[in-house]
Order: sequence, then structure tokens, then C-alpha cells
Amino acid sequence: MDYNSFLTRDLKSLKDQRHARNKVRYSRLHVTLLATIIAVIVTMLVFLTHDAKAMRTPVLSPDTIKESAKSLASDIPAPSLLEAVEAETPLPDEIEQAEAVPSWEEVTVKSGDSLAAIFRKLDLNAHDLDQIIRLGEVTKALKYLKPGQKFKFLLDEENTLKKMVYQRTRRESLHIERDAEGFRAIPIELFLNKEVRFVAGTIQNSLFEAGTEAGLSDNLVMEMVGILGWDIDFASDIRKGDEFHLLYEEQFLDGEKISEGPIVAVEFINQNRSVQAIRYTDERGRSQYYTPDGLSMRKAFLRTPVDFRRISSRFGRRHHPILNRMKLHKGVDYSAPRGTPIKAAGDGRVVFRGRKGGYGRTVIIQHGGRYSTLYAHMSRYRRGIYTGKRVRQGQTIGYVGRSGRATGNHLHYEFRVHGRHRNPLTVRLPNAAPINKKYKEDFLYHSQKILAQLMTQKQIYVASLAETK
Repeated sequence: MDYNSFLTRDLKSLKDQRHARNKVRYSRLHVTLLATIIAVIVTMLVFLTHDAKAMRTPVLSPDTIKESAKSLASDIPAPSLLEAVEAETPLPDEIEQAEAVPSWEEVTVKSGDSLAAIFRKLDLNAHDLDQIIRLGEVTKALKYLKPGQKFKFLLDEENTLKKMVYQRTRRESLHIERDAEGFRAIPIELFLNKEVRFVAGTIQNSLFEAGTEAGLSDNLVMEMVGILGWDIDFASDIRKGDEFHLLYEEQFLDGEKISEGPIVAVEFINQNRSVQAIRYTDERGRSQYYTPDGLSMRKAFLRTPVDFRRISSRFGRRHHPILNRMKLHKGVDYSAPRGTPIKAAGDGRVVFRGRKGGYGRTVIIQHGGRYSTLYAHMSRYRRGIYTGKRVRQGQTIGYVGRSGRATGNHLHYEFRVHGRHRNPLTVRLPNAAPINKKYKEDFLYHSQKILAQLMTQKQIYVASLAETK
């Protein structure tokens, strides 16, 4: 072989080797690119699932992707790489399992509902309910549900209770959470913004009409009557020209008014006689109304044990509408709609509950050794009221009706001293205890400040009336 032939052969061999190396380099480049694309797609699938932790494919960083691509390109043939990607790609049922998260169930309380009934309806564990109720005083409200209140239950895929929210009011809620030891209860109360408002009015026809014209709700009018009712007989003492001036709270949640009251201070001028009351809350959170010098506005007995619109019959001799003859009427009849709550006039013990001739359904309460009160013509008794039961002043004992000898719905109320009947409208009622001595100094400071505010607002109101005349 001559020299030229030798060179030609070697040159051809060299070109073949270079061509083979280029084929290998290009093949590895393609595999690297394919591996990178597949890794990016797998990463995107991971982020598309609801729970990335539940996926078997980890989230890859850019550096990890590059290193994996190099390794795959150098060590794994293309068919094996595809098999590996298919093995790491989640199946549809695996994605569905990864997306399984706890869900909320919302329930609105209906009339007659109990928490036990709601648990049964949702097929929840009765043992969980027992644990929740046994948490103590904080869950006591769960025994007394009201229509319209709402519950939210956080349940897992096995319908196990994880969390419960009881929306008692717009500002009060109770959160029950499962922990390692069972359940724990967290009461939450939203902060209310309070503003004090002044209103005043002059009676022309009726107290309710004057209250409405001044911008008071019926509830606030009745609250004023309840505060002053021991000193003013709103059934018989009210006259045209009587005036009232009061400060009361309006309560706001997130800028929206959600409630009104309580009354902070009130003055009522009845037949030129001024009666004033100041609200005071002690360190125990108990609120009561006192005169500006600390005497209790509350008497040992309510003057009127029912919210009424008129007195249909007074104490004394009268012509009986059913017996059709003159007869001593030993009490006062308060006309009120059927079902109106009847309150205990004072603290005491129920000594009679049942039907009593023409009185119909009757309750008699003994107040110590000297006083007793009788409530007749009830439509029904309050649940839990029975002979021997101790009751507190203002506690509901029954409801207005017309049982026995009665021509319409009303309460017949009697007041007795040592067994003798006295006129409930005029009998002198014993006072309740004055403010506790340890609060007296603080109360007097509070009283002077609130009363000054009331009188200042009253002067502005009187001046504005003078300008309009």
C-alpha cells in the first residue's frame, strides 16, 4: 500500500470516529432535554393537587432537575426513563385520595331541636357529644338551644368531628376543638362599641305614644317602667304634661347597631315630683338601680307583676260581671294578652299551685312570715313551678289566661299582709337594701358624674324647645 492510500484510509477512519462521537453527544442531549421536560411536567402535577404532601412525587428545585437530568441521560436508557416517569406519575384515584380534606357542615337550629338530635341527624359519635357536655359550665348553653342559632361542624372523610362552632348570638360563639385528650371549649365574645344617647319626651296622651315620638322602643319604655315602677304607678298616676329624660346605651358591632339598652340614668317628672335613678355595676358584675344618694330603687315587692296595657278592675267593692251582684274585689285585675308572662312579685316560696275554684289556675307565694301574694286565672304554669319551690323576684311563674270565672284574658293579683287583703296599688312596700358600704364611695362619684351628664343634656333639650317656640 502506497503512502497516499495509507493517509486516505487513516483520514476516513478519523472521520468515522468523529461522526460516532457526535451521534453519541446528540443522543445524550436529546435524552437530557426529554428528561428535563418530563421532570417539569411532574412538578406541575404536584402543585395542581390540593395537598402536596400527599403526593409521592416530591417538589423538585431547578438544581435537582438539572442533576437528575444529567444522571438519567448518562445512566438510564430512554425506554427505562419513560417507565420511571410513568411509575412516579399519580394515578387518578391517588389524586382523589390526596385531595380528601375535612369539610364543614352547617346546621340552623329549628324549633324543638336539641344538640343530641343534631348529632343523630349528622350521624356523629354520641360519645363525643357526652364528652363535650361534660366540659362543664362553659358548655351549659348547649342544653338550651334557640331557633335560628347556627352550628358548624368540621368533619373528616370518616365523618369524625374535628371542630364545632356554636354561634349563640351575633357577638357570642363557642368553639369546641378536638385535642389529644378529647375536646376543649373556647368561648369567644366580640367587642361591642357603646354609645350613650339622650332622649326626652312629654306625655300628651300615653307614655307609649310619647316614648315612640321620642324615638324609644317599647322595650326601653317597659324598662323605664320597671325601674321606676316602685315609686310611680304608671297605671293611675300618669298625667298629661309629665316628662321623662334618660340616657341609654346603643351597642354597635362592626359599625352596625345590634341592640339598645340598658338605661344608664333616668329622671321622670310625675305631677311635678322628680324621681331619678342611676345604674351602677359592682365589681361582681351585678347591676342595679339606685337613687342618686345610694338607696335601692327596688322594693321588696314589684308593684305590678305583669306587663299590662290597662287595669280592668281595681281593689274594692264592685259589680261582679259573672255573679251579677256586688262583691268585694280583693285584688287588682291587669288586662294583658293571653300568654303574657306573670312574674313573682318578690322572693319567696310557692305554697300553692293548682286550681282554686273561681280563681282557676292559681299560684300563691309566701314571702317570709308577713306577706303573701296570689296570682289567678293563668292559662298555664311555668315549667318547674311547684309547691315548695323557692322563687326570686321577677321570675316567671305562669302566663296570663282566663281560667276559672273570667270574662277575658287578665291576671287577678292579690297582696296580703298577715293574711289580710291590701290594695296592691297603694300598699306601702318595704325597701330593698341600699348599696353595699364598700361600694358607696365609688357609687357616689359615679352617680355625680352621670347625673351631671343627664342634667346637661336636659338643659340643652329645654333650650332647644324654647328656640322652636
